[in-house]
Amino acid sequence: MILLRSIIFVIWFYGTMAFWGLLYMPAVLLGHDRFIWHSMRGWGKSTVWGLRWIVGAKIKFEGLEHVPKGPALIASKHQTTLDTVLPVLFVSEPVFVVKKELIKMPVFGFYMKRMIPVDRDAGATALKNMLRASRAAIAKGRQIVIYPEGTRQELNAPPDYKPGIVAMYRDLNLPVTPMALNTGLVWKPSGIIRRPGTVTIKFLPPIPPGLSREDFMRELENTIETESQALLPPDRRRSVAA
Repeated sequence: MILLRSIIFVIWFYGTMAFWGLLYMPAVLLGHDRFIWHSMRGWGKSTVWGLRWIVGAKIKFEGLEHVPKGPALIASKHQTTLDTVLPVLFVSEPVFVVKKELIKMPVFGFYMKRMIPVDRDAGATALKNMLRASRAAIAKGRQIVIYPEGTRQELNAPPDYKPGIVAMYRDLNLPVTPMALNTGLVWKPSGIIRRPGTVTIKFLPPIPPGLSREDFMRELENTIETESQALLPPDRRRSVAA
């Protein structure tokens, strides 16, 4: 039964992505950027519905009082594709830092070109381009969502935070809102199986600007990892070093 529901959900997930993406594509092509988020929110709501009624997975959001309203950085744990779909339901105009390969996807790639695509093989050039695009997004009042580990991680995999978030933190001089989650309980980084359960997305108090590189990274990693572990059942948690 889980396999059958998972297959139906995958069809629903990509089908609704195509529907919402194609629906608003003409408006985006005409330069109406606000329809980027209309499309993403439509897909996000469809995804939540599909998870609830096809898979049997409920979605909870906590800490919504910490969602930034103006220019800001949001740094999130990254376990599944779901992590890039749900934040747009509450973040007003998010711009996601994504891997360059995503822009090649049909429909979805059209919208990802309007985010901050990063070529992970380009080294220092990629960092410069990311910072340039980030400044432009912040100047427009957007909220940048970045996944400091750079790629999806298995549930309870050792954290692997990359330095790109530090460069953005120091360059933009903005607070960083950490985002904890437990999406890996119902959705693996690869494969099609989706399991019943409760997914929680939790926005946390922002980390103020001005910290040293070491203090910021320590605070960010400890906050995200501790809170993400707290969202897991006790028997599935690992210890987090302070």
